[in-house]
Amino acid sequence: MERLPRFPRRRLAALSAGTAALLGLVFLLGAGSAARAEPVTVRFIEGVTRGFLTVHALDGKSLGQGDITQVVRNGRAESRMVLRFHDGSLHDEEVVFTQNKTFALVSYKLTQKGPSFPESMQVSLKDTGEYVVQSRKGDKDQDYRGTLELPPDTYNGLLLTLVRNLPEGQSASVHLVAFTPKPRLIGLDIVADGADPAKVGAETRPSRRYRMKPKLGVVLGTAAKLLGKTPPDQFCWVLSDPVPAFVACEAPLASDGPFWRIGVFSPLRGVKSEAAATR
Repeated sequence: MERLPRFPRRRLAALSAGTAALLGLVFLLGAGSAARAEPVTVRFIEGVTRGFLTVHALDGKSLGQGDITQVVRNGRAESRMVLRFHDGSLHDEEVVFTQNKTFALVSYKLTQKGPSFPESMQVSLKDTGEYVVQSRKGDKDQDYRGTLELPPDTYNGLLLTLVRNLPEGQSASVHLVAFTPKPRLIGLDIVADGADPAKVGAETRPSRRYRMKPKLGVVLGTAAKLLGKTPPDQFCWVLSDPVPAFVACEAPLASDGPFWRIGVFSPLRGVKSEAAATR
C-alpha cells in the first residue's frame, strides 16, 4: 500500500480525552450504567506481524513514523507499537493477549514522552486489574496505584485487532481503561459505519469504516451535553473481507492532545537494483 486515502475530515477524539469538568462527573456518577461483558470472537488467529506506520497531522504534515511488531509465545500474542516523532517525542505501547475463541487482555504498558504530548506518562495494567500510573506535567508529578474490577472485554491496545475480526456490518460493545491520568473504566461502542474507498497502489478498494463511541450513560451523557463536553467519536478503517487489513485511524493518542492520522506504508529499497545491473 503506497499512499493513504484521504478520508472525510471528521473531528475525532481520543477515548481518554475529556476536560476536568467531565472527568469530575465521571468520578461522581461512574462511567454510565453497567453493561454486560461482550468479549469479541476470534475470526483470524493473530501471528507474526511486522508493519510500518506513519503519523500525520490532519492537514497532511508529517509528524513521525514507527513500527508495529507482533509475535506469539507460549500461547500468548505480544504486540508492540512504537511511534517516533520528528520532535523527539515517543509513543510506546505494548499489549499481551490470548486468543482462545475470544480475545482476552493479559497485560498492557504505555509510555509517552516529549513535546508532542501534554504530559509524560508511564502506565502498566494487568488482567487482575492492578495498575500503576506515573505522570508528569510541567513540574507536577502524579502517581496512581491500585486495582480496578475489569470485565473480560477490557481491550486496551487491541482496538485495531478487534475491528479486523468483526464480521462485515457487525458492531461490538467493549470496555477500556482511560488514563486521564487517573484510570477510569469506560464502555465503548465500536459501530460499523459504512464504507470509504482506499487506494492500494493504482487500485481502489473498498474499506470498512468504524465509529468508536464512548458510552457515558444517560445521566453522564446529559450532563456532558449541558456542559458542552461530549467527547467526539473516533474512526478507523480496514480493508474489507475476505481478509481484513488495517488502513488508517484518526484520533489523538493522549488526553487533550491534537488530532493525528496514523496509517501504513511500505519500505522502499534505497539502492540501485543488483538484478538490473547484471542485465
